[in-house]
Amino acid sequence: MKEYKVDDHVSSFLPEGKEWKLVWHDEFDGPELDKSKWFYRMYMAGEKHKTYIEDAISFDGNSNIVFHLIERDGKYYSSTIQTGENFTDRPNGESRNMPQNFMHKYGYYECRCKLNKERLWWTAFWLQAPEVAIGDPIIPEKNGVEVDIMENFKPGTYIPHYLHWGGYGEGYKYENSVQMQRYATDEDAVTPEETEDGFHTFAVHWEKDGYTFYVDGKQSGVKCSKAVSHTEQFILLFTECYGHRNLMGYDAKKDYKSGARDEFVVDYVRVFDEV
Repeated sequence: MKEYKVDDHVSSFLPEGKEWKLVWHDEFDGPELDKSKWFYRMYMAGEKHKTYIEDAISFDGNSNIVFHLIERDGKYYSSTIQTGENFTDRPNGESRNMPQNFMHKYGYYECRCKLNKERLWWTAFWLQAPEVAIGDPIIPEKNGVEVDIMENFKPGTYIPHYLHWGGYGEGYKYENSVQMQRYATDEDAVTPEETEDGFHTFAVHWEKDGYTFYVDGKQSGVKCSKAVSHTEQFILLFTECYGHRNLMGYDAKKDYKSGARDEFVVDYVRVFDEV
């Protein structure tokens, strides 16, 4: 991998044989969320999400944004931020002319983070498109592809990297980086090699012919190319508490009673283009 230095911050390491330029980034240096770059996600499928709040993040003064798992009156809450919005991020019936802070297509997308340690919630770094489920037919080249660069369902691990397209109904299809013909479970979760400071990097190189994923500077799985978006998409730093949806079979109320306060720590998000 090729080192790309960023003044006063940890370097990125990008695929060899190419020249790169940094086109967008957030190093989280400030004392609060930069709202010229990020929105809070508060809705899902057109309805207010029961566990999303805007005050479950903080900044630690060391150029990190910290996502917190918060318990209030026996219920758990967290925050999700994104650089754009799609049609499900507003109440039903509201205009689809959504503002977008940062939209982009192709390039190298990278996040450096510490994975969460509790099973009361899950975390992710991914890309989505404003009209990912609009159209008949829904065409991935035009409507976009959900690109799951990192998803952590089991503490300290990540599942294989996934693409999702065709909408979230009858036309839904997917592909993953290990070419598995089913959705991942705990048994498929990968534990990254330990690092001195506990941080890991997760990245995708989005090209016109597919997506190549990287973990800690090494290619992770095979290139995925069954569906490729040729439209601009936005970035999400995502968390969600279990119990709102029956996702991966986890139910916080039934299975996880530790009540521990947990954190998902992100050092930076960077986007590079080939020169």
